[in-house]
Formats: sequence, C-alpha cells, structure tokens
Amino acid sequence: MYRIGVIGDRESVLGFKAVGLEVFPCDSGQEARKIFREIADDNFAIIYVTEALYREMEAEVTEYTDKRLPAVIPVPDKDGSLGIGLAGVKKSVERAVGADILFGGDK
Repeated sequence: MYRIGVIGDRESVLGFKAVGLEVFPCDSGQEARKIFREIADDNFAIIYVTEALYREMEAEVTEYTDKRLPAVIPVPDKDGSLGIGLAGVKKSVERAVGADILFGGDK
C-alpha cells in the first residue's frame, strides 16, 4: 500500500498527522534532503514539502520529476505561500499544452 508523507517545519506539518499522513518535521534544507532521500524510494506515492524547504532541495526533487512515483508537491508553510507550487502548475500546463493558457503570458 502506498503512503503519503509531509516534510517541513514542525508547526506546518503536524496538522497533516491528524488526517493520517506521515510527517517528517525538520528545520533545515540539509535535514530535509536527508529525509527525502530516505523516503523517496520507500513506497511513498506522494511527498508534500513545504515551499521554503522545497526551494532548498530542488536538485533532489528534480531527479523524480519524470518518474511516476513519488509525486513531490510543494505546499505553503505556516508563513504562507512563496508561489512555488503555482509556478510548478503553470510550468506543467505549458509543457502539456504548449502555451501559457493559465495567465496568458502576462505574469
């Protein structure tokens, strides 16, 4: 059975535990990269990563971009969004469709 994990600062990820997801609290990009490497090939279908840490571990995440699993999804942390998740959606749509149909190229 596939699992879902969440990597991020303690305050941002503990709420996910209440709904049954596995949480991996960490405070630094180095710690987040270590956790990610440990769980990425360990039957996780989805790994949510807070945007602040996602930015620090993009090289590791890029290795999994074209793989079926795990899906690595940036989410806002307790301080709000950095726009990384939305930028990823925009890039994926542009790659699939061949044009910026979300923002019309003006953002």
